[in-house]
Amino acid sequence: MAKILVVDDSGYARRILRQALEPLGHEVVEAGSGMAGLEAFAVQAPDLVLLDLTMEDLGGLEVLTRLRELDPAARVIVVSADIQRSTGNDVARAGAFRFLAKPADPAELVEAVDAALAREAP
Repeated sequence: MAKILVVDDSGYARRILRQALEPLGHEVVEAGSGMAGLEAFAVQAPDLVLLDLTMEDLGGLEVLTRLRELDPAARVIVVSADIQRSTGNDVARAGAFRFLAKPADPAELVEAVDAALAREAP
C-alpha cells in the first residue's frame, strides 16, 4: 500500500487519521508542524500528504505551495476545520487534489485517499 504523510499540529487529529488509514494497509508518517512536514516530505518521499491548514509555525497554504515547488506531482489532500468556500478555492488553486472538512468522514476520507493514489501524476 501507500506511504501517507499526515501534517497536523493536533496529535488527536493525526491519531484519528492514522486509525482510519493503517487498517487499510497504509504506512502513516506524522509531522506535528508545517516545517516538520516539509522535512518529512523530503526525507520520507510519501505517496500522499494529508495537510491541515491552521498550524502555528507555517500555515498549510504555505506548506502546500512549498510542497508543489519541491515536487509538482505531489499528491496533497487538505483536511481542515476551515470550511469556507474561499478556502476551498484557495487550496484548489494552490494544487491540492481535494479539500475535506475536519473531522473527516471516514468513508469520504478513504474515497479521497484512494482517488488521489489512483490519479496519474501530471
